[in-house]
Amino acid sequence: MIRTQIQLTEGQARELRELAARENVSMAELVRRAVDGLLERKVTTSLNERRQRAMALVGQFRSGQTDISEKHDEYLAEVYGEW
Repeated sequence: MIRTQIQLTEGQARELRELAARENVSMAELVRRAVDGLLERKVTTSLNERRQRAMALVGQFRSGQTDISEKHDEYLAEVYGEW
């Protein structure tokens, strides 16, 4: 293994220490796991794959409304209470 040094905020260090204690592993092990997860996502989710996944969702959900393209601002404002 290669030794490296990182800087964490006080809150990050505190929460990481608590999580490590709960899981009975070192803080370094949790950091390695997080890095592995980040690298796995980056490698396995290419831009093309993300586009394909997004396109596969098109048309999968229905709102029951027929005028969404005309009144989308009004519907959003209604949901967020800003109209």
